[in-house]
Amino acid sequence: MVKKRQILVIGHNTNGCTPEHEKIAYDVGMEVAKSGSVLICGGLGGVMTAAAHGAKDGNGLTVGIIPQNDPAMANEFCDVVIPTGMGLARDFLNALSADGVIIIGGGSGTLSETTAAYMYKKPMVAIRNLGGSVEKFIDGFIDQRENVRIVGVDTSKEAVEKILELIDA
Repeated sequence: MVKKRQILVIGHNTNGCTPEHEKIAYDVGMEVAKSGSVLICGGLGGVMTAAAHGAKDGNGLTVGIIPQNDPAMANEFCDVVIPTGMGLARDFLNALSADGVIIIGGGSGTLSETTAAYMYKKPMVAIRNLGGSVEKFIDGFIDQRENVRIVGVDTSKEAVEKILELIDA
């Protein structure tokens, strides 16, 4: 059996998540499911809930890796919940669990996951013009090491197409 691709979707938690972020995240989740990939997220609110909801509506498999030790803290759209009890250190688990990452806005937690993925040279795609902590790195690198370019895209469909291309390259 061939391992399914695992795509991490990150972005604003409930605080800072706009209806635009939610719509884009839902559509990304739907596209991830259509591609036959597994959607991984931080399992909580905002972009994480919307992406998992889209993937569930697309009959996909969803995994929530949460910082708490209580699985009941995960959003209702997570099929598999991994309660780490690690707090924000779980950002490294999220990044290392992914074959590729899609970024939808986001604050400091998103930036933490992005830098973890960057250090491990995970392919990354970010949707442009949504603001957030990663916006200034889109179409470039986080630092002088130039580990991996954060590729900018404009739509949910383009985000999933591009991350699959990068993963399969």
